Amino acid sequence: MTLVAITLGSGGVNGLTNYIDREVDGRMQRTKHRSLPSKRIDPPEKALLLTIALTAVALGLAWLLHPLCFVIGAVGTLAAAIKRKTVLCPFLGAISGCAPVLIAWFAFKPEIDLPLLFLCLLIWIWIPLHVWSVMLANREDYLGGGVSYFPLSREIKEAVKVLFLLSLPLFAVSMAIYFSTDLGVFYLAVAVLLGMLMVYANSRLLISSASQDAWRVYKLSAFPYLGLIFLAMCLDSWLI
Repeated sequence: MTLVAITLGSGGVNGLTNYIDREVDGRMQRTKHRSLPSKRIDPPEKALLLTIALTAVALGLAWLLHPLCFVIGAVGTLAAAIKRKTVLCPFLGAISGCAPVLIAWFAFKPEIDLPLLFLCLLIWIWIPLHVWSVMLANREDYLGGGVSYFPLSREIKEAVKVLFLLSLPLFAVSMAIYFSTDLGVFYLAVAVLLGMLMVYANSRLLISSASQDAWRVYKLSAFPYLGLIFLAMCLDSWLI
């Protein structure tokens, strides 16, 4: 039930943000071929009804799991839907990004623990690094779409310093997860390797300020980094 709730909720909220951002997406080369701006789904209200239904079912399942799961799901949905394409977007996205982890945690253990805080902190640091790197990689495209907040509001050489600095606590938090849990050397090895890759990629971007290096940071941060580090937690816990 937890897996179904998180899957439906993630799909519903992702669809909702695509509905809200459809006009901006239509002005950008990178996103103009998405289903709504390309009018593969038209009128867009068709998608809105589906996303609301998915989200509602997910929240209903979350309530059955635990009232805390419902509260977290509702807050995550609200955070994802408000202040789109503003400077607050990555920070509100961090709240919605933590929601699946919190829902899964509270479904089985409805109490706050140190590893949970570190898991949320990992996501909280990762999201702005992920979002800002793709914005820098497609700087002119975002500006043409009417998006002009940080990091696009600063010189590239200044903005990439922030990304490099974020990669350091990201590495540190992945280590804190190891020391605060019963995870073994498999997770530790994967986290060290991925953390070093993230720091290296961001140091290259710091030196070059090139859009292709920003794109590499973006691709690395999405997968393999976040995907593999959570997969390593699962494999270490279940199989090793």
